[in-house]
Amino acid sequence: MKVIDIVDHGKNSKLILTKKTIPDPKAGEVLIEVQASGVNRPDILQRYGLHPPPEGSPDHPGLEVSGTISEVGSGVNKFKKGDKVIALLGGGGYAEYCLANQELTLPMPENLSFVEAAAIPETYFTVWNNLFRIGKLKPNENVLIHGGSSGIGTTAIQISKEFGANVITTTSNEDKRNRCYEIGADLVVNYSNQDFYEEIKNSSYKEIDVTLDIVGGEYTNKNYALSAMNARIIQIAYLKGHLCNIDLSQIMRKSLSHTGSVLRPKNLEYKAKIANDIELKILPLLNVGKIKPIIFKSYFLDDAERAHDLMKSGEHFGKIILTRK
Repeated sequence: MKVIDIVDHGKNSKLILTKKTIPDPKAGEVLIEVQASGVNRPDILQRYGLHPPPEGSPDHPGLEVSGTISEVGSGVNKFKKGDKVIALLGGGGYAEYCLANQELTLPMPENLSFVEAAAIPETYFTVWNNLFRIGKLKPNENVLIHGGSSGIGTTAIQISKEFGANVITTTSNEDKRNRCYEIGADLVVNYSNQDFYEEIKNSSYKEIDVTLDIVGGEYTNKNYALSAMNARIIQIAYLKGHLCNIDLSQIMRKSLSHTGSVLRPKNLEYKAKIANDIELKILPLLNVGKIKPIIFKSYFLDDAERAHDLMKSGEHFGKIILTRK
C-alpha cells in the first residue's frame, strides 16, 4: 500500500511517498481502506519530533480517516466488511489502508462525502472532549474560542452554538471574521487590527466561562482577566509560546481552572468514552445537517507536503484533507 512517511525529523523534515505491507487486523481491530484522511497540526508537530505516536501505533502520520472496512479482526461485533466508517487513530492515516480499534470507529454519516467525513474524528473528538467533558460548557455560558478559522475553531463554533452557548472567537482577517459569523459566532474579533481583550471587555460577553486556547504566550493573562468566576481555560496548543509569566492572583481570586489537554496519548478507555458521546450526541446532528465539517481544500495523498505547507501558512478556513486518487 502507498504510505506517506516522515524523513529527517526536525526543521528540515520531508514527507515522502513510499510503500508498506497492508497490515492484518488484530483482535478488536478493523482494517479500513482509506478514502480520505484529515490533516491536523499535530501531524506537523510530529515531523519536528514534538508529537510522537503512542506506543504500538504506526510511525507515519494521520490521526483521522474515512473509508470502507476491508477486513475485521476477531471479536469485532460492531462492524462488517463493506461498512462505511470514520475512525480516530494513534497514527497511520496518511495511507491507502490503516488499522483502527472498533471502539474508536463510528458509522459514517450518510449525508456526508468521504472528504467531509474525514474531518470528523480527531477534530470533533478534540472539541467535544475539551469543551464539554473537561470544560463542562453549559447553555447560555460564554465560550471564547481562539483561532476560529481553524478546523478545531470552525467545529467548536458550530457545536457550542448548537448546545446553547454564546460564542466569541478570534481570527486573522475580515474575510475569516465574516465567515465565522456565518457559521454561528456571536462576536468575532479580528486580532490583526483589534485587541481581543478590549473588544470582549467592552461587549455584552465580557465575562468568559470557558476558553479554548491554542495560542498561549501573551494571551494567557488576558484570558484570565476576561474570565468569570469559576471559569475553565483549556490549553490545547501554544502557537505563541509555551513560556509566560502568569498572574496567580487572578487564578486565586476567581477560582479559575487552567487545564492542559492532549488527546493522542490518552488510553483506549478514555477515547472510547468520547467516541460514545460523539455517536450519541454529535452524529445525529451531522446526520440532519445541523452541524457540518467545513472543508477548505483537499489534496491527493502524494501531495501531502503541499497540504502541510497550506496548514503552516494559516490561510485556510476549516479543514485540509488528503484523498486517494
